[in-house]
Amino acid sequence: MSDQSFDREWSLVELLDEAALERLGPGLAQVLGGDVAILDAAGHTLWGLLSPDARQEALIVELEPIGFLASRTASPSTLRGSCSLLLAVLRAQIRFRMASSLHLEAVAADYETLKRQHARLIESEARYKNLSEMLDARVKAQIAQLEERQQMLYQAEKLASIGQLAAGMAHEINNPLSFVRSNLSSFRSYLESFGQLKQRLAEAPAAWKALDLDFILEDGADLLADSAQGLERIARIVADLKSFSNVDRATEEFADLNNCLRQATSVVEGMLPGGITLKLDLLPLPLLVCLPGHLNQLFFNLINNAVQAIRDAGRPGEIRLTSAADEAGITITIHDNGIGMGNEQLKRAFEPFYTTRPVGSGTGLGLSTARNIVLAHSGRIDLASQPDAGTTVTVFFPVPA
Repeated sequence: MSDQSFDREWSLVELLDEAALERLGPGLAQVLGGDVAILDAAGHTLWGLLSPDARQEALIVELEPIGFLASRTASPSTLRGSCSLLLAVLRAQIRFRMASSLHLEAVAADYETLKRQHARLIESEARYKNLSEMLDARVKAQIAQLEERQQMLYQAEKLASIGQLAAGMAHEINNPLSFVRSNLSSFRSYLESFGQLKQRLAEAPAAWKALDLDFILEDGADLLADSAQGLERIARIVADLKSFSNVDRATEEFADLNNCLRQATSVVEGMLPGGITLKLDLLPLPLLVCLPGHLNQLFFNLINNAVQAIRDAGRPGEIRLTSAADEAGITITIHDNGIGMGNEQLKRAFEPFYTTRPVGSGTGLGLSTARNIVLAHSGRIDLASQPDAGTTVTVFFPVPA
């Protein structure tokens, strides 16, 4: 409240309006014997009729009279008592006015404070909105960068898989090439024998027998048959490689996951070390809309991990692949009896770049890539393993009704 509200001089007109005078006047008239008048400081009558010979009692507030109470019929003591009563009413009115003024000023001050706080809140909201937009843009940029790097990781893992695949295929193709080359060398010597026969036609029967041409004709046919089988084997290897790499397929198609498993195992078989066998126990499956090339890479990575686990165990082992289907979807399991994993390794198995292999022996992206491929097909992948007891990988793909 301002100092003016406390220091100001109140007038009787301000303190007693017409309604207040109408309430107080009749009561005072009854107390004072019927003759009463209320005057302001200037002597103007505010209520009642002023008699010429009426006594007047000053209404003093803050040492200064603000009005008068006049009566001709009342005794001096009664007039003073009535004046004191009226002063009490006036002081109460002054306190009420001062309290009301204080309340209004407090409300006005609170309103101004609220306005300032509201303005600060609006300013803060604008700052937070700008900050949110900046953070949102940065998060989107980070997500785009992560997706780009994830694709690079996929490519790196795919290149690593292709490198292993190429090494295995080179070894597998070299076998038929070696015996085809040997057969052709032998067949060349056989043709030289026929060339010598031409020079000895005069002694044909003896030369035929001396050159052992009966054996050459028989063995030559066998060599050509072996060579044809070798070429067919090379063609089959190339076809499997082409099917595995998915170079001539659309982005998505209906595929039988059993075929994907067979293609992956046919590729891995060429790289299997001695003592490790692959066994397939496949049941009929419904067709799945998928990316066959990605699933081929998935199964190749999982089988290759199983091979490494058995190799690390340092003993012969078996990798068992099973497939089954029910109303919910398709379940593929890959079990090995290799070295297995502990709890800590299981917790981190799907982390990118995590590997238990020696430095330079693995990228640590096999299981991470496998999980992302499974998630991209709305599936799930689970690991169950015990140290020195083997590992079971379970992959599930839902099939729409």
